[in-house]
Amino acid sequence: MKLPEHEPQDERHTTDSRVRLPRYTIAPIRQVGRRLLLALLVMVATVAIVYGDRGGYHDNADDGVGFLDAVYYATVTLSTTGYGDIVPYSDSARLSNILLVTPLRVLFLIILVGTTLEVLTERTREQWRLARWRSALREHTVVVGFGTKGRSAVQTLCAGGQAREKERIVVVDPNPKVVESATALGYAGVIGDATRSDVLLRAEIQKARQVIVATQRDDTAVLVTLTARQLNRGAKIVAAVREEENAPLLRQSGADAVITSASAAGRLLGMSVISPNAGTVMEDLIQQGSGLDLVERPVVKAEVGRSARDTDDLVVSVLRGHRLLGYDDPEAGTLKATDRLITIVRARPAAPEE
Repeated sequence: MKLPEHEPQDERHTTDSRVRLPRYTIAPIRQVGRRLLLALLVMVATVAIVYGDRGGYHDNADDGVGFLDAVYYATVTLSTTGYGDIVPYSDSARLSNILLVTPLRVLFLIILVGTTLEVLTERTREQWRLARWRSALREHTVVVGFGTKGRSAVQTLCAGGQAREKERIVVVDPNPKVVESATALGYAGVIGDATRSDVLLRAEIQKARQVIVATQRDDTAVLVTLTARQLNRGAKIVAAVREEENAPLLRQSGADAVITSASAAGRLLGMSVISPNAGTVMEDLIQQGSGLDLVERPVVKAEVGRSARDTDDLVVSVLRGHRLLGYDDPEAGTLKATDRLITIVRARPAAPEE
């Protein structure tokens, strides 16, 4: 096996394995504006209460309490400064302070320290959200590596407007910025080294339906595949390697399918040189959701007993058990109910997300 020398990872990447969920936040300017508006409304209400009952207040500087005095009293009262130069002395003024001004003072303080309270409760709220996410996550897809290969794989999974598929994808990558870009697109993310079992367990890999290994290095792909197969015996694991000679080792490690990215791209380049139109068709087939699509589907009842060439779709292969038969194979001349067909169909337009 041809493996590059091990490169030390950034310590920040190997020690940080937090789960990041997609966030839908309000712009900070709007948040600040809302709080300032609420604080101003509380201030106006307090001034109105004091000024309306100004006859029940006594000002040590002079006998009367005017509008400016009411604003001054509301300001020092809400901020809990309280110089004592203006005080309520009538029963109605004291009663309004108890029933109205004091609750407004508390509300004013809550608005002012809202940011602090939000920070203090952020961890509890995030833990509750994470626990709910873990309990609801089932039959999902874990994507290890969110580079060019990982992004393309995710885009193919979500092609056709399958909005709910996005909720069942968990991205694992050691780079926090990469995970942030994934969560910005609506995917859940885990920061950490996927060769470690505790990182994959944070992605709930034991409950995953399929795993896509799209790392940058072949040795990392082998270790990730070994760890993933150990944690989930039943998941379908698809891995990508750069060197074709490493593909057998990945299969031995537990991968159900191995894609050699370098040789596949090279074959497509060669085909495009020999026959540019054939290369264009092949590129169209591997781009899910546009033009022509390769689709695997079961044999319908009306097709049982018929030939693969007699179906409505263009059949290129027949999957019978663990054997893949060509459309012109004599054994594929009669379709069985348990067969699956690999067909070429016209891509359906994406359904609008709800």
